[in-house]
Amino acid sequence: MMENKAVFKEFATEFRGEMILPEDDQYDAARQLWNGLYDRYPAGVARCESPQEVIAAVNFARENDVMVAVKGGGHDYAGNSVCNDGLVIDLSPMHKVEVDEHQKTARVEGGATVGQFDAKAQKYGLATTTGTASNIGIGGLALGGGSGYLSRRFGMTIDNVLSVDIVTAEGNLVKANESENEDLFWAVRGGGGNFGIVTAFKFKLHEVGPEVLSFQAYFPYEDSGLVLQFYREFMRKAPDELSCYAFFLKVPPVEPFPPEYHGKTTCAFIACHSGNPEKGRAELQSLKTFGNPFLSFIQPMEYTAIQKSFDAGMPKGLRWFTRAHYLDKLSDTAIETLIKNTELLPGPFTVAYLEPMGGEVNRVDLAATAFPHRDAAYSLHIFPGWDDPSKDGENIKWAKEFSRAMQIEATGGVYVNLLSQDEKERVKAAYGENYDRLARVKRKWDPDNFFSMNHNIVPEG
Repeated sequence: MMENKAVFKEFATEFRGEMILPEDDQYDAARQLWNGLYDRYPAGVARCESPQEVIAAVNFARENDVMVAVKGGGHDYAGNSVCNDGLVIDLSPMHKVEVDEHQKTARVEGGATVGQFDAKAQKYGLATTTGTASNIGIGGLALGGGSGYLSRRFGMTIDNVLSVDIVTAEGNLVKANESENEDLFWAVRGGGGNFGIVTAFKFKLHEVGPEVLSFQAYFPYEDSGLVLQFYREFMRKAPDELSCYAFFLKVPPVEPFPPEYHGKTTCAFIACHSGNPEKGRAELQSLKTFGNPFLSFIQPMEYTAIQKSFDAGMPKGLRWFTRAHYLDKLSDTAIETLIKNTELLPGPFTVAYLEPMGGEVNRVDLAATAFPHRDAAYSLHIFPGWDDPSKDGENIKWAKEFSRAMQIEATGGVYVNLLSQDEKERVKAAYGENYDRLARVKRKWDPDNFFSMNHNIVPEG
């Protein structure tokens, strides 16, 4: 360990960026993740401001046989952005976003967050599919797939990537797109951070906003069965411009929620219509008039605001665990299982929700990108969130039992960005029939498995 410490100290004197070591005042902040369940102690954190600094960090780690973790937004559920005793390559200083309003494209550095990207693109009335919290890092989101309010209309985040600049395990900066390094370009769109460090993305943008229609409705929990049956039929006919999530969550103890529902579980609709407002109001009408919600509203909202609407419920430093499934339909049995497992949500920030697929997500050919779940109708996300370490056991147990109960109704696939640290056996399920092709690309670009933290694909051979 002393030898390792000396090597890091020597590198710190040579590194042009900011190298943070355990004895430095900034160390605890630099190693902190969004998910407080993981408390890891790297030997150093290299905060990079340029591709050249990323290359220097990669070369140092490879030459000294040092484990590497790559941190962008640090928002991953599995804690892969920080490792013990190794080197964290922190891209967060690389957050520049450059928009070409005429070509409707954006160049986004690998450390940018959803909020930073959205804010710059919306200055020109443009956007592309990103996540539903502003502090999510674009890098991890895009490499794994990327979904949000615009998925059904414009496809997943990966469907809007035009090109990437990527530092390979050999320390080379290469470009990958449809005409250069095509195999690598295919793999990084859904294959996760297994193939290199993306220092910049080029995205296709679309006209969105600046205002969209937001709709939310909160129902008494005892109405959940009828709510989900209605939701199932509604989403079958919903236009691509409309994305509606079905949530189970605890009612926040704040206005305008009625006091008698505070802290109770509710089944809720949270929807966004990104198209023509008049058409949107008409297409949201059946949602608006359904059932007996104790609170509902439809209103215009700035796109950047709706993208931040989940931020308060996902603060940094809480403890999070995850389980996820894809569903090809929402059967009566699936609805019963969802209701049975959500009446008593264990943690104060715990949620479980259905994210609709469909639309442009399902129209993209399975072979076009590494993301294999193009036929799914819904993605189910099970997220216990809590702050008391003594409650770890009960929250994790709830998620695992809920997940097991849903398996019979699920496709067997899982979204790679929602894999937990204890789910190594599900890695192949995350990539499905694309796994073998990904393993071949891995063999070519990273045969020694240098990038091994992010639910790694094993090189073929």
